[in-house]
Amino acid sequence: MSTGPTLEEQRLLADEWERRQSRMTPHEHWAGLVTGAGLVIATAVVWRVQPPDALTVVPGVLCLLVLALATRVQFDTPFGYTVPTQMAFVPLLFTVPLAIVPVAVVVALAIGRIDKVLRGELAPRALLRSIPNSWFALGPVAVFAVAGVAPREAGPALLIAALAAEFAVDFVVTAVQDAITRTASLAAQLRETWVYAIDAALSGVGLVVAQDLHQSPAEVLFLVPLLALFAVFARERSDRLRGLLELNSAYRGTALVLSDVVESDDHYTGQHSRSVVALALALAEGLGLSDERRRNLEFAALLHDVGKIAIPKEIVNKPGKLDPGEWTIIQTHTVEGEKMLSQVGRFMRDVGLLVRSHHERWDGRGYPDGLAGEEIPLEARIIACCDSWNAMRTDRVYRKALPLEVALAELTGNAGTQFDPRLVEALLPIIERTEEKPALAVAQLRSQPRSQATPLPRPATS
Repeated sequence: MSTGPTLEEQRLLADEWERRQSRMTPHEHWAGLVTGAGLVIATAVVWRVQPPDALTVVPGVLCLLVLALATRVQFDTPFGYTVPTQMAFVPLLFTVPLAIVPVAVVVALAIGRIDKVLRGELAPRALLRSIPNSWFALGPVAVFAVAGVAPREAGPALLIAALAAEFAVDFVVTAVQDAITRTASLAAQLRETWVYAIDAALSGVGLVVAQDLHQSPAEVLFLVPLLALFAVFARERSDRLRGLLELNSAYRGTALVLSDVVESDDHYTGQHSRSVVALALALAEGLGLSDERRRNLEFAALLHDVGKIAIPKEIVNKPGKLDPGEWTIIQTHTVEGEKMLSQVGRFMRDVGLLVRSHHERWDGRGYPDGLAGEEIPLEARIIACCDSWNAMRTDRVYRKALPLEVALAELTGNAGTQFDPRLVEALLPIIERTEEKPALAVAQLRSQPRSQATPLPRPATS
């Protein structure tokens, strides 16, 4: 995860923190059983291929305890957390027999969490997660077992192969677990592979320590101050990420408050904005917009009429036709909305630009800037279509909702003038799914030449 996590990474991170406080789900139990059973079987195979020889107790115990300590230093990631265990795992790999390495890793992971179990923060069965989390140890163990070479006697090529096997096994098993328990894209999982670069760097530290452990077992304790330093960095990272999620929650809260203010000032506008959000997000999903663009679209659709707070109520709610002076005033609501949102700051400035442009027209005859075609932000064009469709299909103070056939004729008739024609075409299937019995009307319109869909005299607008 980069220093600026994506929205998907932030969502996964929030889910992960919530998951840590909850009981294991059936999917998590299933994933743990599958991966845990696989680890047991693989360890048994290694044990049979290369039975353990004599164990040097003191170096092995010291490495195991330092590894347990390293598991306590947790750097949060969207898929859980990563720990600087590599620099303690390498000495352990060089010290104990290969067949015992996976067992020792399981024990170290369990020791690292035992105090939380004793304090009641974790259920005892949470220690079972140590089994599937130890899969990474099987990669290098298998490489050395197949090669028939002890780690301390291996050359550079074999050491690199063992490291690559460790990373490959860990990634595959983690991906399988996430596929069972969570909804995360492969791209998000690949973005997390940065942790392997850190592990590769820490492997060098562990290798230096491992060289002399049989003569000087206490050298592994030199890793403890480094782990303490990492613990400080991990705490700072966790605080920063929590602050980011809290800030995002505050932005969403601000948007909802503004939406409530709009609704209290004008109930129709508030209800209308929420309907536009649902329609706009459905259209954005079909277009494959990124998470960031969908977020901005959601906020802009929710707040596209927030500037009407600054417009006199007698103009906003006037039942008759607006005179030229009133029409000039009502048009300022896009600029007023942008001013309000730009003061909130951060990505809400981008949302404000979308709000400013949602009454621009494809032919350049909109307001406030007279933008045309692709000059208009795509999200603003989406809002323009969805805003107008919802306005036509709901009762207004100056008219009743338009019949479905009439509204469809208005929508398609203004494609290429008021609306982006590609968005109109993409919106029709959504209308077919959300409106009552629209299929025949949509089919009739699609069978007509575009010129036969005659728009109403009054432009479609909210």
